[in-house]
Amino acid sequence: MINYQRIDHVYVCVPPGKVDEANLFYTGVMGFEPKMRAPELYKSSGYWYQLPGLELHIGTENPSEISKRHFAMQVTNLHDARTHLEANGIEIVEEVPISGRDRFAFHDPYGNRIELLEYH
Repeated sequence: MINYQRIDHVYVCVPPGKVDEANLFYTGVMGFEPKMRAPELYKSSGYWYQLPGLELHIGTENPSEISKRHFAMQVTNLHDARTHLEANGIEIVEEVPISGRDRFAFHDPYGNRIELLEYH
């Protein structure tokens, strides 16, 4: 069983070379408040924004069948969640480690990427 707390963030993609243009849209048109990205992710381009109750993350991606687009759920039992998913035949995708949280991803049977994370 997985103990969900909340949606932590949503990640959307823009074409390569458009991330700064997208930032102007999300800050200027949408009025989103910029937030510092985790330093571990600085080698890739993108922006994070703080919204009420969740974050929006944007990055770049060439169109493909397997996308980085995803939503992330904060849980209270990440280890148990992993065990539960693996017992149900779900393949776990390891994520880049980020300070202050443990996380992994997986794809549902339809190719949608889902991330689970637990803060510590």
